[in-house]
Amino acid sequence: MTAKLEVRGVSYSYHSLEGETLALSDISFSVESGQFLAIVGPSGCGKSTLLSLLCGLLCPDQGKILLDGAPLSRDMSSVGYMLQKDHLFEWRTILSNVSLGLEIRKRMDSDSLKTLQEMLSAYGLKGFENSRPSELSGGMRQRAALIRTLALKPDLLLLDEPFSALDYQTRLSVCDDISAILRKERKTAVLVTHDLSEAISVADRILILTPRPGRVKAVLPIEFPDSSSRPLDRRNCPEFSSYFNQVWKELKTDE
Repeated sequence: MTAKLEVRGVSYSYHSLEGETLALSDISFSVESGQFLAIVGPSGCGKSTLLSLLCGLLCPDQGKILLDGAPLSRDMSSVGYMLQKDHLFEWRTILSNVSLGLEIRKRMDSDSLKTLQEMLSAYGLKGFENSRPSELSGGMRQRAALIRTLALKPDLLLLDEPFSALDYQTRLSVCDDISAILRKERKTAVLVTHDLSEAISVADRILILTPRPGRVKAVLPIEFPDSSSRPLDRRNCPEFSSYFNQVWKELKTDE
């Protein structure tokens, strides 16, 4: 069976007048359809660079990136990217913000509008369709950003620390909500985060990178009881602390 995402021997360097800096070296991994992969590693190890490669913003110096068995193409409509900030436009209502991607791709019609309204209702934003972003809490804004991304029906969702700008309590709640949404939608997702607890609470597998140049140090499968599928439930499971210690040990051995 072909993996949804496959990365084969990818390396990437940044170039400047001072010379070449190797950011990633010989990265290989795969993500199956419907799987949630978290990527962790020390600061500067190339996590965000890797996401930029996965969405086609950068091209690898070596290696291949395959989506459904085919090389990445110029048309990246099958890949959604959720950033650290929600980037909602204050001069647009919430409804017009979440429809922006569809408008740009000229796919906004009555069926799309109905779907967006259903998503706003399902994700706790019913009644805020005509509100401005400044009238919403940080968590509500992130849900709106997620709807904007999911409206394009991406096959692969890339998450670059999407909860880092929120306060801790809101971060836990929104992470729990968004993880549940993605699993319900059976989306294939890749999350970059500095928060080890967050990675363990949402992921099916954790990819651990070494310090720069980033290499794959380990891939850790994460398994919790079916009754503890949500992140907040996982944090209360006895397995949670064991996984945390395993990831921490892998990271500490590189110091």
